[in-house]
Amino acid sequence: MSDAAPAGTDADPLGPGSMLHRLTHQTRWGLVATRAIVLEAAHPQIGAALITNSTFVAHPWRRLRNTVLSAQRMVDPDSEVRRREAARLNRLHARITGTDAENRPFNAADPEVRAWVVATLFESTVTMCRLGGESLDGPALDRLYAEFQAFLALMDPYGGKLPPTLREFWRYYTSVVEERLENTEAVHVILDRLFAQVPAPPLLRDRPAVWAAGRAIAGPTASAIIVASLPESLRARLGLAEVPGTRTLMHAACLSTSLATRLLPESWTRLDTVMTMLDPGYTPQRGGEALAGLRRGMAKAGALLRLITPGQETAAAGDSAVRSASRFFSEVLDQTGDGHLRWPDLAAMAREIATRLDLDTQDEDRLFAAFADWWRELQKELDTDGDGRITGGEYAAAAAAMAGPALIRIAEVLFDVTDTDDDQVIDARECRALFRTAFDQDPGGGDAGQRLTRGEFVRRFLDFMAGRRHSGVYDQMFAQS
Repeated sequence: MSDAAPAGTDADPLGPGSMLHRLTHQTRWGLVATRAIVLEAAHPQIGAALITNSTFVAHPWRRLRNTVLSAQRMVDPDSEVRRREAARLNRLHARITGTDAENRPFNAADPEVRAWVVATLFESTVTMCRLGGESLDGPALDRLYAEFQAFLALMDPYGGKLPPTLREFWRYYTSVVEERLENTEAVHVILDRLFAQVPAPPLLRDRPAVWAAGRAIAGPTASAIIVASLPESLRARLGLAEVPGTRTLMHAACLSTSLATRLLPESWTRLDTVMTMLDPGYTPQRGGEALAGLRRGMAKAGALLRLITPGQETAAAGDSAVRSASRFFSEVLDQTGDGHLRWPDLAAMAREIATRLDLDTQDEDRLFAAFADWWRELQKELDTDGDGRITGGEYAAAAAAMAGPALIRIAEVLFDVTDTDDDQVIDARECRALFRTAFDQDPGGGDAGQRLTRGEFVRRFLDFMAGRRHSGVYDQMFAQS
């Protein structure tokens, strides 16, 4: 661990002694992140990026999970982990550009946009703490603001800046809310879909009807609580009426979360504990000594193999190849949920792989380049009308014969980052052991002692991408929220 300066000091304001480190690991940070994402989505540039390039439409829970994990990495005790996460965010944001429905340009790396993202996190933290009965006095508030300023400086050292003082910050925040935020489609997608897609906890995994019934009540209630916490002028602009009684519910939810944090054992109220219970795909940043020791080894060696290790060897009996490919298209490829395959869908897949496996710059660039080449191949072969998108039917009709060089290069990049000892063979037993230890999941399929050569790995990957082979683990990474 880097120890150039004591954590929580002016020299290192983001370490384990910081307020931010404590807050990002508490359950109430989930409320903070959710509320902040709604405020972010109302910004026209961010709202456009979420709708056109993000997976929030199809996978809102996964997007929230990644946001939480990223924030925890940005305040990790190890400054190298922070540096890597900031660099990853910079690479990710630099790739998200385009124009919105009104032909206005957006850029996720815009300094104004990045400053607003951090501003929403700070303001939401203050709001949720106060609603929970925690008084932030002058020195505590100053310290917290300084930590968020350091957070932004780490993420964007030469770009966006928050106002230098708290007095100026509140004027800035009010002016953005009043003059910049809009009634974007992204806001309503988040409020409508986020809580409607919360995964079932372990005890209810085999009782989907029970969980769906409970979620049908809890989801709208949770959304109403978030809406009630928004600035009144913004609610009116967004057309979001405050449901009678939700303000009381909002105070009760924040207060109970705050009291639980203070009164219950820390291990019970950690956000990692809650997220892990709801989502087996969530990997705590630091989940005990055993997990900490295995985390990076799992990421580099185990997870990528599981992308292609089949949970079911073939499609369901009676399914045709085209029908299987159609299912694969809707559940896996259509990452943005608009019913078509476009470059943002493949870019989202590449981002998810790079994020889950913590790829370095070189491997991430290779992966994105391979996906970009694959998109060009798909356009050439399938986008006959040149509108920049491919339908599920077009993909399914051609998927069985697809094995172009770009798709093979994607498989080879995955193999290279999995084959950590560079012996051109992947040991499936070792990878599955890491998977069970880190995720408490069994990927299933294949002989425990099986060793996959590069050719076998590539063949399985091509089968999967053609929809001929389903993988429960792979689907969990890309298809489930």
